[in-house]
Amino acid sequence: MGDFTFVPIWVAQDVIVLVAAVVMLVFILKHEERPTQILLEMVCFCLLDAAVYENFATLMGWYGYGRSLLMIFNVPLTVPIVEFLVIYSTLRMLQTMKIPTWCKPFIVGLAGMIFDFSMDPLATMQVVATREGTIGRWSWFIGPHDVHIFTDPVYNYTGWILLCGYGAAFILIGRYWHRKSGYNKTVGYVYPVVCMIGALAVLVTPISKFLLWLEPVFAKGSNAEWVMLAALTAVPVLMLAILWRGKMTGTLSLKRDLPIFAVLVGLPLMEVIFTIAGGYRDILGLEIGAAVVMALLVFGAYARGRRSGLREV
Repeated sequence: MGDFTFVPIWVAQDVIVLVAAVVMLVFILKHEERPTQILLEMVCFCLLDAAVYENFATLMGWYGYGRSLLMIFNVPLTVPIVEFLVIYSTLRMLQTMKIPTWCKPFIVGLAGMIFDFSMDPLATMQVVATREGTIGRWSWFIGPHDVHIFTDPVYNYTGWILLCGYGAAFILIGRYWHRKSGYNKTVGYVYPVVCMIGALAVLVTPISKFLLWLEPVFAKGSNAEWVMLAALTAVPVLMLAILWRGKMTGTLSLKRDLPIFAVLVGLPLMEVIFTIAGGYRDILGLEIGAAVVMALLVFGAYARGRRSGLREV
């Protein structure tokens, strides 16, 4: 191994995410009306929101990452990148669905949580022995009585709902601000910075602790985490059932929008393949279930748009 961590399977997984990011960058440049602002959203989300929070979590001793190809201090660059890819791809899909804008952050949060169920269980299982010691690709430092799913605390999955949901909400607010300004250039450069700092600020407020485990009524590690995970999953599902009901404003294109399908469907499928290759049978059912649910959501929306005979968006 040498004097530094080099785990081939980790490198392969990181390379896949980095390639997906490059492909998405090309897609944004070719197909977005205002690609500069979308790219700024990506940079600001990764550097001013997700990476800051992830590093804070490592400093607090909640969890730690194994060393990766590219790091932002204690956090692999691919972590905030994949989080943004999920947010952007889901928002792009939601452009084809006739659903109130205020519902969209909830749906993005749901997609983030489903995606996370395909990613985090595998990451915590990938523990290797190196000269630096025995480390995992991602390791939670949970207490013996904390509620967890394969060593990942339950609130981790609810946390993805909040992280992706807040990010989507502030992106939509920023885009609205830009649009109302008549697409003022200054606003276009400023809103990604302001909105991503805003998303981070809300993420670290007591609101998040209430939504994660009902603090101050209950404490972290209690069964309230299960209650909040179920509640915050049920809310967007009900929105889809009651407020969307399959109504469409357009449709995705399998050819043009292939990067969207690759992120939301392809990456979870890759996690299933890595799970099988690694022999992690305990989590295989969870990984397959998450990949199937995500595929049903994406291809369900795609099929509704195609049946409606609507234009591609």
